[in-house]
Amino acid sequence: MNVIIIEDELLAQAKLETMLIALNNNIHILAKLVSVKASVAWLDKNPPPDVAFVDIQLSDDHSFEIFKQRNVQFPVIFTTAFDMYLLESFEYNAIDYLLKPIQEEKLRRALEKIKTLEKHFIWSNLSKLINNESSAEKKTRIIAKKGTEFIALDTNEIAYFYTTHKVVFARDFSGKQFIVDQNLGELEATLDKKTFFRINRKFIAHHKAIERFKSDNGKILIVLKPEIKEDVYVSKETAPEFRNWMKG
Repeated sequence: MNVIIIEDELLAQAKLETMLIALNNNIHILAKLVSVKASVAWLDKNPPPDVAFVDIQLSDDHSFEIFKQRNVQFPVIFTTAFDMYLLESFEYNAIDYLLKPIQEEKLRRALEKIKTLEKHFIWSNLSKLINNESSAEKKTRIIAKKGTEFIALDTNEIAYFYTTHKVVFARDFSGKQFIVDQNLGELEATLDKKTFFRINRKFIAHHKAIERFKSDNGKILIVLKPEIKEDVYVSKETAPEFRNWMKG
């Protein structure tokens, strides 16, 4: 297993390397990198690793910047002393999130997870095949993530998509929630516009998920089902289009 470690604390870097090799003597450390800049440069010049162990707070920026600058197709295990980045980490190929100090048993489980998810990063190609269909071919299903599993959802099962903390979720009509590896703009472009409506910058809803709505100072207040604990509005500018859409 080819591994890179992105960690700016040299002691933590050395400890992680020692633990990894002790747990699996087939691990080969390809590189130990200490900054966003060095990591981006390394990725530009080398084949991708099988997995990267990545600290979130690096000397020059958050490591998320690496994945914003480069299209990474390998699994990532984030290592950090903070739990505040958990949701955001799922935007960047995270398959695990280990809090420091890293415990050997949790590291062992993370390595086992990699083995069970060897086909995990068919995810990117699968998403392109299923999720990124052309706008002429409206999607009838999407691939979504629940925990460490990937699930094909029929779009008619989805009540609405919404985004929070930069993560996009799909909620089905039974109330189950899944992570989607696309932004709302990408989803909107390929969903059937007769069935789904872009309510605002945070929501795309199936017409059957709109339980009721009412005017509110020119805007439209929508009540969704399953219920979500925030007010959902259509803007004044979009209100006429929404009313026409609801008429079918």
